[in-house]
Amino acid sequence: MADNTVSKITKLNPVKEQGGLTTTQKPVAAMPVQQVKQIVAALILVFSALLIFVAIDDLTMPMRVSVAVFVTTLVCWVVLDLPETPVALSGAIALAITGTVSNDAVYGALGKDIIWLMLAAFILAAVLQASGLIEKLLLRNLARVTSVKTLFYLLTLFVFATAFIIPSTSARAAILLPVYFAIAGASDNANFKRALALLFPSIILLSAGASLTGAGAHLVAADFITRTGGREMDFLSWIAFAAPFSLLISLFACALILHLFLNKEERKQSLPYLADNAENSPLSRQQKILLLVTGLTVVMFATTGLHGIDMPIIALIAALLVTSEKLSPVSFKKALKLVEWNLLLFLAGTLVIGEALLTTGTAELIAQRMLSVFSAGLAGYPVLIIGFAAVTATFAHIVINSRTARAIVLIPALALPLAGLGIAPTPLIMVITLASGFCQTLLVSAKPVTLFGTSDPQPFNQKDLLRLALWLIVPFIVLLMIFALLIWPLQGMNLK
Repeated sequence: MADNTVSKITKLNPVKEQGGLTTTQKPVAAMPVQQVKQIVAALILVFSALLIFVAIDDLTMPMRVSVAVFVTTLVCWVVLDLPETPVALSGAIALAITGTVSNDAVYGALGKDIIWLMLAAFILAAVLQASGLIEKLLLRNLARVTSVKTLFYLLTLFVFATAFIIPSTSARAAILLPVYFAIAGASDNANFKRALALLFPSIILLSAGASLTGAGAHLVAADFITRTGGREMDFLSWIAFAAPFSLLISLFACALILHLFLNKEERKQSLPYLADNAENSPLSRQQKILLLVTGLTVVMFATTGLHGIDMPIIALIAALLVTSEKLSPVSFKKALKLVEWNLLLFLAGTLVIGEALLTTGTAELIAQRMLSVFSAGLAGYPVLIIGFAAVTATFAHIVINSRTARAIVLIPALALPLAGLGIAPTPLIMVITLASGFCQTLLVSAKPVTLFGTSDPQPFNQKDLLRLALWLIVPFIVLLMIFALLIWPLQGMNLK
């Protein structure tokens, strides 16, 4: 509400008699929401500080500081709803000042291969957006579409494919929004527009899990997997394990949207107006070269085991090529301005916090302590352990908006403790990371949902999102559990 109060409803105090007249006291105003949050945060932090620095034994000072910083950042994100990046960087700085991590660890976070990979990928995404290549490739094929149902499945597969070349769900949403407007503008059917607007952000978010570069959270997860003794997750390995799940749940979400928001006649409706709206002009020389470079980049990513060139180096070469003056609609300098630096700095800060939890032995200690709590009910039951992890991570988006923040919080706090119950860390980390990709319950849960849901005129509302989420969330969790318990072990990922 405008005045940011818990409620405008006020309470009247009991009636008092004064000189024969009946009067009431003035209404008591409700406490502002921000003040309530501050009080709750203060209570949590004070209690945590007493617990960490006084009550818990057998902790070294670096361990205590690591836990304190971890809890403080979590409170700032969840309770106070403070911006993720300043909080993450503040946590990293606090760890350096206290000597928990070295200064070089903070400086070096910006030099990690993950950061360089994301930087180069953002530059490539900026050039793709400016060139209009993705929009043209899709729109030029619309003349072949014969029905709404065919259109929706075609869009699902196309949006799924973009996860392998664009490193951010927000960037994909920005690139695909003009496609939505072009298609929606050719129809006056409100149900069609609503279903179409729900399809784009849903597939953008669900398909991101297919690619190692689809979200920053995946790079964090891959780093944790390597640090905990698991197999190295390169670009191709991630595709092998995560892409089938992401594709299936994306197709299921498409089918669900078709049946929930369109009737049988609307699904079968022909689309003659799309032929008039289709882009028939051929690709320009610049666009053809950009398409070639992008395709070669993906191929090089997938074959790093053969040629031995690291993914960040490949991405940097591609970024330099696509921003050259003769080939690019965007100069290198302008492309740098379009990079999501906020996300890169946030990722660097969370990497420092995650490293502190691992190098000080804090994560291992948390795992041991949590093991004693969960062992009685979950130990020896892989279905329960995987299910608990999947459900918790799936609903985490309600309290932690950032996908990367969910990964950095849940992997050490949930995956590692549960790994002590007889499940290998790798499948638990994968389950938690992929489950964190479910974030389309609320309009503010993810930037793609906000971007499409607040476009003018507004195509869908919160009620529509909740309806879709309620039908999708159970199949999402069940399918993820099937992959973790049955499919991944057949692919060579040890469950125990």
